Amino acid sequence: MTLKIVYGTIVLCAVWSTIALAEQSKVIDLNEENWRSILDKEWMIEFYAPWCPACKNLAPAWRKLGEWSNDIDIRTAQIDVTTSPALSGRFLVAALPTIFHVINGEFRQYRGPGDADSFITFIEERKWKDIDPVSAWKHPDSVQMTIMSYFFKLSHYLKEVNNVMLIDYGMPPWLTYVLFAIVTILLGALLGLILVSIIDLIFPSQSSRQSFAQGQAPSTDEDARDVIEDDDATSAAVAANDDDDDDDEEEDEAPSTSEGEKFSGSESDASNEDDKDVQQTDVKKSPNSEPEVRKRKPRKAD
Repeated sequence: MTLKIVYGTIVLCAVWSTIALAEQSKVIDLNEENWRSILDKEWMIEFYAPWCPACKNLAPAWRKLGEWSNDIDIRTAQIDVTTSPALSGRFLVAALPTIFHVINGEFRQYRGPGDADSFITFIEERKWKDIDPVSAWKHPDSVQMTIMSYFFKLSHYLKEVNNVMLIDYGMPPWLTYVLFAIVTILLGALLGLILVSIIDLIFPSQSSRQSFAQGQAPSTDEDARDVIEDDDATSAAVAANDDDDDDDEEEDEAPSTSEGEKFSGSESDASNEDDKDVQQTDVKKSPNSEPEVRKRKPRKAD
């Protein structure tokens, strides 16, 4: 009886361990909410679609890889692009199925055979080291890829809207195309306006620069006036100094000029006295005769 209990306990533990191992080894479904968990540890990820024939052919090998995940110390996951279109935009998935190898946040696209043995060999022999990782600007967690994911999500939403208009409302296809064309033109014009505004803000046009220069012109004119006034004041000061020097020179010449005038004046006085003496002598010699008027020659100036 005791042996039966022990045997039953061992079998039960084995069953539970098998179930737990199977739970741990199963393929993990990723979506837009939990995909960032692949940034840690080592992963093999498949992008697939339920309607894809090649994906259906790969499914058995991928399940087998999931069963071997614990043995080779990796995690196996899959992403349905029909329910998670934003992730296909993040990873730039252009064909199905697409497989990525991820280790510690580094992404490499697997392009080898699609059987389970090739997957296991690729992991065990570390053949992924021979593949260049995805560049930084294509990294799924980058800002630009996040923006790309929103565009893919928008396209998926528009596709659903188109199906609703065709099936639920019975609109003709040409009408839906016209509506989408109008919406596309309006959105393009809006995005173009935003882009032009941003570019004009970063790189202003020539007219904007001229208007800015005109706004700065008054202060420039005032500065020019200040400079001109300073120059005028400087020239006035220099002219005043020159006038002072001229006055000093005239004062120095003034005494010599006065002395010359005195000398010439004394000479003229002496000549006048001589003329008077001569005239008195003539009068004495001929008192009855009329005095002769003596014409004097003009003296030459010295």
